[in-house]
Amino acid sequence: MENTPLIEFRDVSKIYHMGDEIIRAADHISFKIYKGEFIAIVGQSGSGKSTCMNIIGCLDVPSEGEYFLGGKNVGKMNTNQLAEIRNEMLGFIFQQYNLLPKLNLEENVEMPLMYAGVGKAERLKRAIEALASVGLAEKAKHLPNQLSGGQQQRVSIARALVGHPSVILADEPTGALDSKTGRDVLKILQELHKAGNTVVLITHDNSIAATAQRIIRLEDGRAVYDGPSDNPDAFVHSEFGMHAGDGAEEEEE
Repeated sequence: MENTPLIEFRDVSKIYHMGDEIIRAADHISFKIYKGEFIAIVGQSGSGKSTCMNIIGCLDVPSEGEYFLGGKNVGKMNTNQLAEIRNEMLGFIFQQYNLLPKLNLEENVEMPLMYAGVGKAERLKRAIEALASVGLAEKAKHLPNQLSGGQQQRVSIARALVGHPSVILADEPTGALDSKTGRDVLKILQELHKAGNTVVLITHDNSIAATAQRIIRLEDGRAVYDGPSDNPDAFVHSEFGMHAGDGAEEEEE
């Protein structure tokens, strides 16, 4: 691994003012993620994981502390710079797929490359390659509503990969899928990691988080565990006594 972290939180806090009340959605969180790691950020509703996801994804900036992506201080960037580094370095996989219904799969996958100014021929080539990597090249001209939920999520994975991002950021990627299809999607993420990709998985589900190499567990806006996923302490919840494997049947947030 390189000495410079790909992602680094230095004492990051995110503060919201609700009238006279001050809410710390993230409370002095520090961690480092290196190239090639597969990390799960796990926590229940209100733990701060969505706030961390938004900051990692350059969709928000810290109120306090510093966030570095690829060695660059994201908190110092303006809106245009945030959009540029987001498009250059991050590939997003969302719970609800976020595919455009009137565009075929190839066109959906091409979208990040259009924003990046890549030429049409290169966009097409890379879109087909990305769809092939998730087993859907033959359906390139289909519309999203012609696919199952699992296939649509595979398209969103292809879209995340097409720009050759430094980080694949997966936000509850199995949340809208049945358990078998969800396992198939997690298997693709594991294969991407084995191929050298950096994967950051955001989830409330301990059994899904356990598929990662390393766990960062959040409670009440604080990081209370950061270490290997095979350590029993990774999933013990201080209030509710939860352990690895719990939460698989929970409702989505």
